[in-house]
Amino acid sequence: RHEQAHILTIEDPIEFVHENQMSLINQREVGSHTKSFAKALKAALREDPDIILVGEMRDLETIELAMTAAETGHLVFGTLHTNSAASTVDRVIDVFPTDRQAQIRVMLSESLRGVVAQTLFKRRDKPGRVAGLEVLVNTKAVGNLIREGKTFQIPSSMQTGSADGMITFEQHVTQLI
Repeated sequence: RHEQAHILTIEDPIEFVHENQMSLINQREVGSHTKSFAKALKAALREDPDIILVGEMRDLETIELAMTAAETGHLVFGTLHTNSAASTVDRVIDVFPTDRQAQIRVMLSESLRGVVAQTLFKRRDKPGRVAGLEVLVNTKAVGNLIREGKTFQIPSSMQTGSADGMITFEQHVTQLI
């Protein structure tokens, strides 16, 4: 709303139609406008968007294209079904063949800006659920852990990284109580 940008979304399905205001927003729906997330991402790179939203990154080709888009200067948002911020990093790396994982760790350590994980917890005070959040920011230390294959240490960095904007599920739930 506050700056001009070319925003491209790739969704399955389109859940909310965004109105153009200061930015140009193009929404693509898998099945209607494109055959797959990967095909839409390939086409998106030719359209020169500033921001790309990938509704679901389910396969190697889509994840690889999203990483390429990020490396070439696009701001890319994507969703993955994982249990935590650290497991999201692992999922991205693990989708690639073993012989490419070292290269992918380097790419990810340089292009990743952050991961937000969310899960719904049952409320204690009344019926319903509340969103619990986990935020990972790719600081220099986190980037080194990713590059060196030490992603198992990411939760420790998150616990001590509140000054950088990081928070674990446990810390967030404690704040909610």
